[in-house]
Amino acid sequence: MVEPGYTHIWDCCCDHGLLGAALLSRQAAECIHFVDIVPELMAELDRKLERFFPHSASAWETHCLDVKALPVDQYQGRHLVIIAGVGGDLMVQFIHALVQRYPGHSMDFLLCPVYHQFMVRQQLIELDFSLKQEVLVEDNQRFYEIFLVSSVSDGQSTISPFGDDIWKADTAGQAEVGRRYLNKTIAHYQRIQRGSVDNVQPIIDGYQRVMIAEP
Repeated sequence: MVEPGYTHIWDCCCDHGLLGAALLSRQAAECIHFVDIVPELMAELDRKLERFFPHSASAWETHCLDVKALPVDQYQGRHLVIIAGVGGDLMVQFIHALVQRYPGHSMDFLLCPVYHQFMVRQQLIELDFSLKQEVLVEDNQRFYEIFLVSSVSDGQSTISPFGDDIWKADTAGQAEVGRRYLNKTIAHYQRIQRGSVDNVQPIIDGYQRVMIAEP
């Protein structure tokens, strides 16, 4: 989902840097930025990058800092911020902080929350983000919604609170993945409805209206 044309790609909460290294290997941008707040991880990653990418065609930099403090304004060009492997609540905090830090700055975000997907979508809608692409992936018996969005609204590519393209299958296998994920999501919110004072019935109703588009 990382298409050509970006000047800077920020691999946030990069951990051991596997995603950023893959992007670096295929020269996905002029510069790949590795970002994590853990000093020991970043020191080890520095050593690995110097060893395995000493003459990389794409430049790379490491940043030991909070994602909320990304120095985007110090780099000219087109930016993609990747945030994956964290919960939706923390992801939303990062996005809000960056939008407030750089008002009017155009940035794309590639997002993969490990939970709270509905809440992330709601927040992106409130921020008037636009959707570029979204997919549903099953890996190691877990489901992931991955969406590529822009901080600039185009007035047409709106974000659905329940998802749109993730329910459109090209193969019977994809349709089956979609059905299982939809059933799991509905069951999750039904459990919340039974055991919580919060009324999530509108969310349940929304997911129950979803139709899987068969190939």
